[in-house]
Amino acid sequence: MCGGRRVSVAHLLETVKALGVLRSRGVSDPTKPLETLRTMKESKIYGPQATLVRHSARVAPEQVALADERGELTYRELDDQSTAVARGLQAAGISEGMVIAVLARDHRGLIMSMIAAGKLGARIALMNTGFAKPQFAEVCEREKVRAVLHDSEFLGLLDALPADLPRYLTWVDEGTEIPAGATTFDDLIAANSAEPLPAPSKPGGFIILTSGTTGLPKGAPRTKVTPMATAQFVDRVPFPKRGVMMIVSPIFHSTGLGTWLVGTILSNKIVMRRRFDAEATLASIAEHKVEMLVCVPTMLHRMTELPAEVRAKYDLSSLKVILFAGSALTPELCIRATEVFGPVLYNLYGSTEVAIASIANPAELAEAPGTVGRSPITCEVRLYDENDQPVREPGAKGRIFVRSGAPFEGYTDGRHKQIIDGFMSSGDMGHFTESGLLMVDGRDDDMIVSGGENVYPQEVENLLIEHPQVFDVAVVGVDDPEFGKRLRAFVVPEPGQTPDAGALQAHVKENLARFKVPREVVFVEELPRNATGKILRRVLIDYEVSQ
Repeated sequence: MCGGRRVSVAHLLETVKALGVLRSRGVSDPTKPLETLRTMKESKIYGPQATLVRHSARVAPEQVALADERGELTYRELDDQSTAVARGLQAAGISEGMVIAVLARDHRGLIMSMIAAGKLGARIALMNTGFAKPQFAEVCEREKVRAVLHDSEFLGLLDALPADLPRYLTWVDEGTEIPAGATTFDDLIAANSAEPLPAPSKPGGFIILTSGTTGLPKGAPRTKVTPMATAQFVDRVPFPKRGVMMIVSPIFHSTGLGTWLVGTILSNKIVMRRRFDAEATLASIAEHKVEMLVCVPTMLHRMTELPAEVRAKYDLSSLKVILFAGSALTPELCIRATEVFGPVLYNLYGSTEVAIASIANPAELAEAPGTVGRSPITCEVRLYDENDQPVREPGAKGRIFVRSGAPFEGYTDGRHKQIIDGFMSSGDMGHFTESGLLMVDGRDDDMIVSGGENVYPQEVENLLIEHPQVFDVAVVGVDDPEFGKRLRAFVVPEPGQTPDAGALQAHVKENLARFKVPREVVFVEELPRNATGKILRRVLIDYEVSQ
């Protein structure tokens, strides 16, 4: 049998196994084959967001779908109200194929925006709530946005858009003066019928924006999501079914959106809040008896750093899974969070472009703290060197490439990630342990060449964060006339601590090679991070240090 045919057969067998995973995890119900077929058919028309809500509205209509600061909505209510919103948008001229942007925090308005867009066959662009006005305007222009759905707190950003661009308020903060003539989602729900709309001819799809840590965020579109994407999540993570999840990761990013979709097809109650607060999150876990929490490592860090007496106020016994992604998990945080919350951590590694690459479970994190584990069903990771040749030796570093059942379709500006043998670049460097666990060593483009030596900041950061006087840290390379680049560490001290720069440098020198010791240590109150916890290194590189 030729190599290509062997690969095709292997992929077919993998797909069969993935369908078995979906059945065993309760995603598909073998006792309801007609419902399964209907959901599969609708996904090719409405896209995932609308399809999965419609599915749960049929099989569990009175199950609570979401809980936010305004209260709870059942799946039936969410389906009906999103239809009314869709009708209102349609009456205003929003139709199939148009791009609409949503700039909203995590609440019912964001969720209804995605569902309504699916019911209209419109493409929805999920905007970053951390945008500055020029970024927001530039992305709207690039993506050819025809209407904007937004929270009232972002009214000022819309000044940069054409005055005649339709806009609708997804959430109104208490005490906010609504502009004359503005339309809210509540207005649309009150004025329009919940009778189902005619189905669009094809799914509009959605656009997730990349993190934009090195420039203007790129748009990564997806027209549909296959069931294999759900299988990848549930293969390695025990999601509840008709239980309770809480998502504090931003839903406009891949992890938040992906886990919301999986939680929705499993008819879970999904708790969300517009802003993250460490203690308030623990309070919500206790109040709603949350079984699964989805967050980013910086959020996990803040919850872990709460005083023990604060954490002790809340009953967290219901919590069985903490799934996190978005930025690197340090070994120190992995160990500390396990001590605090128990063996419930799951570390997901992926990106907007490659989707899921691998997931580490509690046993793997105990074996190798900080690991991203192994690839789930239908995914595979390979390492390649700078000459595009495979790297197979344990411990040897290479560029990480991923074969996934849910790759993106190329950026909206026409560019694409490098692909080798059907594997797409993640943009990261990594290595495998002797037992086959994947370790991520840092971004390929974060590598610093100092005095002819290659340094990956993450290794130095992982060491410094272990120091008892360090709360947070980032290491960047800055121009140096002698070495080309020199390492500069930005350190956030632990509250009440005043670490010494020389002592921190000595700590690195005792544990790593001399060329990995930061030449400078700068103490700051906080590090610039985006919504998923990624460090904005360009901001630090440009940071003016007083001499």
